[in-house]
Amino acid sequence: MKQQLFIDGEWVDAPDETVLRSPYSGEAIAHIPAASPAEVDRALAAADRARETMARMPAHQRASILEKVAVLLSERADEAARILALEAAKAITTARLEVQRTIQTYKFAAEEAKRIHGETIPLDAAPGGEGRIAYTMREPLGVIGAITPFNFPLNLVAHKLGPAIAAGNTVVLKPAAQTPLSAFFIARLFQEAGLPPGALNVVTGSGRTVGEQIVTDPRVKMVTFTGSPEVGTAIRNKAGLKRVTLELGSNAAVIIDEGVDVDRIISRCVTGAFSNQGQVCISLQRIYVHEAVFEHFVGRFVEATRQLRIGDPLDPNTDLSALISRQETARVQSWIEEAREHGAVVATGGTTEDGVLMPTVLLQADHALNVSCQEAFGPIVVINSVRSVAAAVDLVNDSRYGLQAGVYTRDIQTALDAVDKLQVGGVMINDIPSFRVDHMPYGGVKESGLGREGIKYAVEEMTEMKLVVWNRN
Repeated sequence: MKQQLFIDGEWVDAPDETVLRSPYSGEAIAHIPAASPAEVDRALAAADRARETMARMPAHQRASILEKVAVLLSERADEAARILALEAAKAITTARLEVQRTIQTYKFAAEEAKRIHGETIPLDAAPGGEGRIAYTMREPLGVIGAITPFNFPLNLVAHKLGPAIAAGNTVVLKPAAQTPLSAFFIARLFQEAGLPPGALNVVTGSGRTVGEQIVTDPRVKMVTFTGSPEVGTAIRNKAGLKRVTLELGSNAAVIIDEGVDVDRIISRCVTGAFSNQGQVCISLQRIYVHEAVFEHFVGRFVEATRQLRIGDPLDPNTDLSALISRQETARVQSWIEEAREHGAVVATGGTTEDGVLMPTVLLQADHALNVSCQEAFGPIVVINSVRSVAAAVDLVNDSRYGLQAGVYTRDIQTALDAVDKLQVGGVMINDIPSFRVDHMPYGGVKESGLGREGIKYAVEEMTEMKLVVWNRN
């Protein structure tokens, strides 16, 4: 299936193309255009021309377009889920959940389009402010450069496009190389929903060609990126004075206090650790369990992990399928072997079956190992015992990352202390760190990112505040 770039409301060819293969079967599933600098420049020019049209578009009209996209996606939900399963090897049941979340994300964006507002400011609170009226308003920035990852290729694109369009911006989108089909799919829905030509442009190709051109072009007023800390740092360094939002990596942890009903939370923790093969920024990678319940927790967790079903992502009975590439599988396996060589116990998993890495549970892995201190982005979870929640908090904070963390406890003071001391962007009490709904503020500290997503909060990032002062004297 041959794909084309989406530029200025038209589908256009690129001078070169690459073959997109299924991460699970290795079979060719599409021919993807590789944009040259000329096509990227054409997309940027189209977005720049459409700025005024989008900025002048009434809020109700922007909301209507986003609502229409949500309706169209609902009507074609099965098709969208199949695309995700094919291009990302995402289990079809998980893919269907992502489609439903994406529908909600566009609905939230439609609602936020109608409530972008400023505030009045009492200038007479300061001497010299008498007789003046002041208010603020929010204006779109203009062209937004969006660069998205492979792990949630439909919903994370929505977290860029939804708030950008709600706020009256235009977008040049570079989707991940492995998952462009869902981006082309959503572009067709926006086209059908009546989005003006140039308001959305989708260009595929290498990061060095397409991504760098988007980041450095002066017509782009903001770059919003989700991906690795290394690439995020490079983007920030190259973006100059552009506004930048970065959603980066993590090695998210949960703390299990004594007195917690372990049996009740096992299923939730297993889901947090292995959903989407662990390829989730807030995947549960580290579990710190109070020594009083450690053995019981480990036994139940390993038992539940062994029940997970591995196989074809299109099979509705599959829980886990292949990682995004063979190279990623080899990397994760090397980390497991490193942990084993340094004394960690592989309680289950650690091997592959038909090219699929089995969900892996490691016990008492040293904190300096890759599986503990780096982002695994694979089906690995490390479980260690601790003497207290306070000790566990210190271990959670001993990380270059700080996206989200979870704490299970029956003691309210313990929970509040953990909220105060955990160095993360979000604390989930009596839940896993993998919890996210699409309208909540989402982002981290340290090397986990800069800025916040969640539609309302992303709209604030994608608009500029303007102050207006009237002198009545």
